[in-house]
Amino acid sequence: MEKIDIKYVKEKLKNSYDVKYREIQCDLGTIYGVFIDDLVDSKFISEYIFNPLIRFKIVTSDLEYIKKEVLYANIIGDVKSNEDAVSHVLAGDLVLIFSFASKSIFCEAKGYVRRSVGIPVTENVLKGPREGFTELFVDNVSLIRRKIKNPALKFEPLTLGSKSNTIIVICYIEGVAPTGLVDYIRKKVSNIKLDFILDTNYIEEELKNRNTAFDTIGTTEKPDVAASKLLEGKVAIIVDGTPFVITAPYFFVDNFQMPDDYYGNKFFGNVSRITRIVSFFAASLLSGMYLSFATFHFALIPSVLAIKYATSRAGVPLPTVIELLLMTFFFTLLREAGIRLPQSIGQAMSIVGALILGDAVVGVGIASQSTVVIVALSAISSFLVPKVYGAISIWNVIIILFSATLGLPGFYIGFLVFIAHMAGLESCGYPYLFPLGTLESFRFKDVLYRKDLNKISNSIFSKDDQDE
Repeated sequence: MEKIDIKYVKEKLKNSYDVKYREIQCDLGTIYGVFIDDLVDSKFISEYIFNPLIRFKIVTSDLEYIKKEVLYANIIGDVKSNEDAVSHVLAGDLVLIFSFASKSIFCEAKGYVRRSVGIPVTENVLKGPREGFTELFVDNVSLIRRKIKNPALKFEPLTLGSKSNTIIVICYIEGVAPTGLVDYIRKKVSNIKLDFILDTNYIEEELKNRNTAFDTIGTTEKPDVAASKLLEGKVAIIVDGTPFVITAPYFFVDNFQMPDDYYGNKFFGNVSRITRIVSFFAASLLSGMYLSFATFHFALIPSVLAIKYATSRAGVPLPTVIELLLMTFFFTLLREAGIRLPQSIGQAMSIVGALILGDAVVGVGIASQSTVVIVALSAISSFLVPKVYGAISIWNVIIILFSATLGLPGFYIGFLVFIAHMAGLESCGYPYLFPLGTLESFRFKDVLYRKDLNKISNSIFSKDDQDE
């Protein structure tokens, strides 16, 4: 280990008002303390580090003796280099540089301004734990530790981002998560070469399939959900600075699983899950099917409905496909506006806007009532599965275009392309549509409906996969 130069540290951290320096004189020379006032607990370092150094008569340059007999910090270590000293200061540690010793030490004295654990906004539950992750990775690690009190639970830290030096923590349960999966994720994450990392998506883009609108890597804001994924044999990735934790691999069926399914009545949970699955296909396919019947296969519509449809279409100058695309675009605008506006007025604006818009376009003659109903049903159905809303929005338009070209044959082609696309996806080397066609490799028992908890509370991977 090289001797730390206080001049080098000051040069690197110059023009930073929050970097503080403290000099303590003793019989052997000067002790320099370097810390960032915003990141440390000032009261702690004054009482347990500086005060003992001032009162204790230091007559030895043996730093091991000083660490054991003088300082009262819980975590004390050696500084390896000048760059390491700067990194410790930026991480919220106190670095002590001794003019009379060849080594320097750091003391952990972190005192971040942190947000308290609250209810996650994106994953509301009727019953069950309500605590959510925060932006501080040490809090997130502790929240998972509280859920899983197992010595096999491992947390591997990495520092990524050449300029941001963001801490990434890979979390898994040894013996439950497949070795090949852990090695794959560790290698992928370690090879990320970015200047800065500010959110989980910087990591997600390196792990997921890039040529798809489906999320093949999952995220959660709830510690209980992350703990359940770890107990299934999956891997979690915690990124400092964001309350979202990555879970991998992530499968198609995971989009329809909600915490309420496991904390409430099993039968109601199963009905809700089937409703979400039906809603996914309705949101993706209903508009295309409607367009096929209304444009190319009018004879297949019952006569009473056909007459009402023709009456509602009277006076509408636009083709049905333009109607559908236009109304889909309008509802997308309303949804985005509702999300971006403050919550107090966003929901009211969405509801009132949808009512006014629906009535106005029918009154003006831009769209028929039946088209408004179909688009509204598709939009409402997509709200039941928010995890795949982006994919639904894109594939809904693609299937509409197929249907507008060839009618029902085009709809079938679009549907097959849709299924084939999902079947070709992978998540960290595992098929995205698992367990379809992979029943021998996976022991997953929680697909279309939830079985009893005592039958599904195990790893989803086979013994062979875990030993790989």
